Amino acid sequence: MSFLVLLLAVWIEKFSALRHRVQRDGGWVRELNKLEVTPRLIDRSWLILIIMVLLPVALLGLLLVVLEPLAYGLLALPVHLLVVIYSLGRGDLLAGLGPFRDAWRREDLQAAEHVAERDLDICAESGEELLERVEAHLLWEAYQSFFAVIFWYFLLGPVAALSYRLLALAEEHGQNPAVVERAAQLRHAFDWVPVRLLAMSFALIGNFVAVSRVMLHELLNWNISAAQLIEKVGLVAGEIPAPVVGPDGINSLDRIWELLLRAAVLWYAGFALWTVLP
Repeated sequence: MSFLVLLLAVWIEKFSALRHRVQRDGGWVRELNKLEVTPRLIDRSWLILIIMVLLPVALLGLLLVVLEPLAYGLLALPVHLLVVIYSLGRGDLLAGLGPFRDAWRREDLQAAEHVAERDLDICAESGEELLERVEAHLLWEAYQSFFAVIFWYFLLGPVAALSYRLLALAEEHGQNPAVVERAAQLRHAFDWVPVRLLAMSFALIGNFVAVSRVMLHELLNWNISAAQLIEKVGLVAGEIPAPVVGPDGINSLDRIWELLLRAAVLWYAGFALWTVLP
């Protein structure tokens, strides 16, 4: 059922507006912020995360335990699908890059800086640095929005996928520094395996030798963040040239996106083989 859910999730993401109706975080974020300023909990960051992450995940697990034996698990299928859709990243990555791509193609650096700050929350001191940060943004967002979620769903089911997204939301929207720090630590642990699996996938579909050189030093490095690792590996795997203003710079973004698409196909092929194996 996991592979079927992943196929349906991709189809719904591409051809339906259901994702935008399901991914509503306002209520959860408000409750998180309320707990963060509650006097009894203000110094208990772990307890806040237990209430806002572990409790919803436990309730989901209980619901699945009840539904799985019924109707050969068909009643659990919609729950799996909704959880996966909710757990995917927020927004449309390509649409968000659209204004920046247009400005960069026109070689309008001022407009590119403006839309990058407005749409992507990215600032830089030079045009070259700006494009580098946008390239890193594309790699990181694709990883955390899609690859990390489908990895944990396929490995451990919807409970793990939901846990990853709630920790990401807590890190992004938390107002208590201790809560943000604890959420980031837990998320770092969640990211450790899938980001390295994606890096190895890049080696298979990209520049194997260049990726191997990077992974030789970073494979077991606990201190490097997932964002830093995926940026280093993605750029060398896709053989991305030095940033330039104009259409050639946009071609670099296109090459990164093609690399990500090939990695997604590779992962789905691997999931399919794992599903049919006895």
